[in-house]
Amino acid sequence: MDPARSALLVVRLDDGSEWQSNPARIDERFVPASTSKIPHTLIALETGYAGPDKAFAWDGTQRAFAAWNQDQTLASAYRHSAVWVYQQIASDIGSDTMGTWLTHFDYGNHEVGESQDVTTYWLEGPLAISVREQVAFLTRLARNELPINRETRILGRSIMQADTGPGWSLYAKTGWGSRAEGADIGWYVGWVEPDAGPAWVFAFNLDMPDEEARQQRIPLVRAVLAKLGAIVLKEN
Repeated sequence: MDPARSALLVVRLDDGSEWQSNPARIDERFVPASTSKIPHTLIALETGYAGPDKAFAWDGTQRAFAAWNQDQTLASAYRHSAVWVYQQIASDIGSDTMGTWLTHFDYGNHEVGESQDVTTYWLEGPLAISVREQVAFLTRLARNELPINRETRILGRSIMQADTGPGWSLYAKTGWGSRAEGADIGWYVGWVEPDAGPAWVFAFNLDMPDEEARQQRIPLVRAVLAKLGAIVLKEN
């Protein structure tokens, strides 16, 4: 991985201490791709459109990943990053409501485009967000400062939990944004809640020219979190 083509920001919330790489890229905006499933999940829950177990029937279309080619719930769609489910969510809720909530959340540039963009605005734009803006949004989420109710916060955490260890829980989402020219954009964002001590928030993006780069997102970030003492890496 080329350090000049990636950026990482980790913040310890109790004192605001920051660890970062490539500051020049931290404020550069990119499409959020599937990291937008974090706010989209919260919107689906908060509006009453869906609970974690809401059923989404697969239409039989063979898509890129086998895990997508089956019926889903909101929770499984988040876990498998099933794009078609979130396209249905955005289409059903509507671009005006989705845009209003992204503004309430102060998520990136808030832009969802025109009505015809309702199923692609987080994949192809105009929605865009920087590493620093991801951290700011996730900080508000981790601190329970978003304008959502308690039930949404609890259900959202249950869906977004990616890992646990002795004394900590990790909530996270990857993202993969395709580009017509140049390398694809990869993301890994989230936060760590310890049983005791400070919470940590992180966001990482990188150019992904190949499969090797795609596979590096999670282990690279987790290695940094472990070195900082936020998590403990598990033995293989």
